[in-house]
Amino acid sequence: MGLSACIQTTLGGLILVEIEVQPSSSRQGVVGFNEWRSRLQVAVKAEAQKGKANIAVCKVMSILLKADVEVVSGHTTRQKRLSVKGMTSSEIIEKLEGLLES
Repeated sequence: MGLSACIQTTLGGLILVEIEVQPSSSRQGVVGFNEWRSRLQVAVKAEAQKGKANIAVCKVMSILLKADVEVVSGHTTRQKRLSVKGMTSSEIIEKLEGLLES
């Protein structure tokens, strides 16, 4: 299935991306794709305390995708759902595939 498995479009037109966060990492960015869970793996340096990792995830993904990103579910877990505004699902897939290849 690949990356398209972690991206959904709602009836309202929102693009949602399923991710798995690795907080307190030595690096930041997209680090892989978990095929078993169909989730994009995102590492952040921030600790998972008081929403710091959520803010870091939004910042990292916003920079990488050049779009507005917001956590819409999973605020207290490593498995999160992000809303991406200003891009289509095919644009997101293309951008993420480029990041995973490099």
